[in-house]
Amino acid sequence: MNRRQFGQTGLLALAALGLAACGRKDAAAPAASPAPAAELPAAQIYELAATASGFSVGPMMAANTAYVFFDPGCPHCAVLWGNAKPLANKLRIVWIPVGFLARTSAPQGGAILAASDPVQAMNAHEARVLSGADTAEVDAPPNAEAEKKVIANTDLLKKTGTQGVPLIVYKNAKTGEYGSQTGEMETAQLEALLGV
Repeated sequence: MNRRQFGQTGLLALAALGLAACGRKDAAAPAASPAPAAELPAAQIYELAATASGFSVGPMMAANTAYVFFDPGCPHCAVLWGNAKPLANKLRIVWIPVGFLARTSAPQGGAILAASDPVQAMNAHEARVLSGADTAEVDAPPNAEAEKKVIANTDLLKKTGTQGVPLIVYKNAKTGEYGSQTGEMETAQLEALLGV
């Protein structure tokens, strides 16, 4: 194998590993090592996330809450959505739609927020994303108010200094330490990160 073949093969192998997070430029990072996401102090990012518009999964009165900024066009967000489901009885996760990966991201996020059952809408949308189906169409009629919330969420995400999604913002239930992490995670990794 010559150097040129190795270079092309090596690049293909790296691409096959997948990206850990989606960003404007989709910078490559291995899925096994999500990147810390803080330009602001973690506690300040947590406070910002608490002001965002999203929908909750898990007990409303849970002792611990985590926040996930996601873009409806992000396959890594779809993977995280599925991997977080087993934790639904252990903590409350607020899913916060943002719109910056595609022109349909904000309308799709608005459709999920405005749905009578956002969890069901998210399940259906993320299943389409993971199946590779065309997700260019918006899932529901436009909802200007919900879309404004998604745009405001996007502005909050920008304030954190983070360029990628999913962004997990948390206070570890065991240590009390605040943190933020970008990228998809396996269920066990997420459980350890959140301390649940």
